[in-house]
Amino acid sequence: MALKVEAEVELKSPPEKLYNMFKKESYLVPVASPNNIQAVKVHEGDWETHGSIKIWNYTSGGKTETFKEKVEFDDENLKVTLVGLEGDVFKYYKSYKGIFHYVPKGEGTLAKVALEYEKLSEDVPDPINEYLDFVVSFTKDMDAHLVKA
Repeated sequence: MALKVEAEVELKSPPEKLYNMFKKESYLVPVASPNNIQAVKVHEGDWETHGSIKIWNYTSGGKTETFKEKVEFDDENLKVTLVGLEGDVFKYYKSYKGIFHYVPKGEGTLAKVALEYEKLSEDVPDPINEYLDFVVSFTKDMDAHLVKA
C-alpha cells in the first residue's frame, strides 16, 4: 500500500517558470541548489520529453546519494512526477515518487510537493525528516534562483 507525505511552500516565482525549470531546464537545478543537488544527467531521452530518464546526484541528511527516475509531465496542471527506478532510496522503499505541483497564488506560486512511497518493512521511517525536507529545500532554492534571474 502506497503512503504519502506532503508539504506546501509559498514561492515568489510564477508557476510556469518553476514548472519549466523542471521540464526544460532541469540541468539548472544543480546551479540553483548546489548544496542539495550536485548533478543531473539525461540517461535516456532528453531534458523535456515525457518518459525521459534522468540520474540525479544529491546530498540528503549529509549523505551523497543517487536517484534514477522517469519523468512524467502534466502540462495542463503544471505538475511533474519523478517515478523512481533505481537509487539509494530503494534501500528503504519498494516504490518511490516525487511529485511537484505548481499552483498560481497571487503574484507567485503555491508549490505542493509530495513523496509517495512503499516501505520495504514496517521499521523503515517515513521520509519526512530526510527526504521531504530535502525536496522543500531545493524547491525554495529553485525559486530564489528564478527570482534573481
